[in-house]
Amino acid sequence: MDASSVALYGQLKAAQPFFLLAGPNVIESEEHVLKMAKHIKGITTKLGLPLVFKSSFDKANRTSSKSFRGPGLEEGLKILEKVKATYDLPVVTDVHESHQCEAVGRVADIIQIPAFLCRQTDLLVAAAKTGKIINIKKGQFCAPSVMVNSAEKIRLAGNQNVMVCERGTMFGYNDLIVDPRNFEWLREANCPVVADVTHALQQPAGKKLDGGGVASGGLRELIPCIARTSVAVGVDGIFMEVHDDPLNAPCDGPTQWPLRNLEELLEELIAIARVTKGKKPLKIDLTPFKE
Repeated sequence: MDASSVALYGQLKAAQPFFLLAGPNVIESEEHVLKMAKHIKGITTKLGLPLVFKSSFDKANRTSSKSFRGPGLEEGLKILEKVKATYDLPVVTDVHESHQCEAVGRVADIIQIPAFLCRQTDLLVAAAKTGKIINIKKGQFCAPSVMVNSAEKIRLAGNQNVMVCERGTMFGYNDLIVDPRNFEWLREANCPVVADVTHALQQPAGKKLDGGGVASGGLRELIPCIARTSVAVGVDGIFMEVHDDPLNAPCDGPTQWPLRNLEELLEELIAIARVTKGKKPLKIDLTPFKE
């Protein structure tokens, strides 16, 4: 087991009021990623939130083959390594194929399993064997109970450092809905629960493009609503994609939160999290009431 991963996992589990996984959806350039890491770290340090910086080296599941995917594995990992060295930050990035896990595990502190792949045993096992923390996103097509099995696949591969992430459930063809009950039911996986408050507001393939084809749309204005709900229920971590120019982001622009509004939103979420008792179950007394 990777000692640094065990230590980080303990820190994230103990984080109060919650930890944050945040960054731009995809690596656009080294300059952009370093700029985003600098500003996001400045905000979270000021607010006292543990931060894991997030960005993807390859978005392999884009709606269109023409969509921007990122710099690729080799170049992307070099850039993420520079983020770690420059700003002393742990990083999280996603994998799509088993053969990527070993290389990613040499750089990333958390390996993320995309929602579409949350049941893929070979991928889960390959990720687990790196010894790194594994964040499994719940499939949009899955009941929360499925994540109990996915988390167990990680543990059976010899890695206890696992967490599960809610990112919405399909609601018709081009929409997602967040069921707050899932935050409670995901606790049955016996690990930290993360709320992805940005992807949860995607409208998959819901945006028609000029010249034909479709792309994912989104409901950015509702990100605060889902984030407030999540921390009130008592999640352990928040996953949030953040961009300094969302309208011109090459990937998932409609569901990236503006960097200029990040501090304001996090301040409110911290205030909610500090007064809620959501992390502790309310004991219900069903004995007959007597005068």
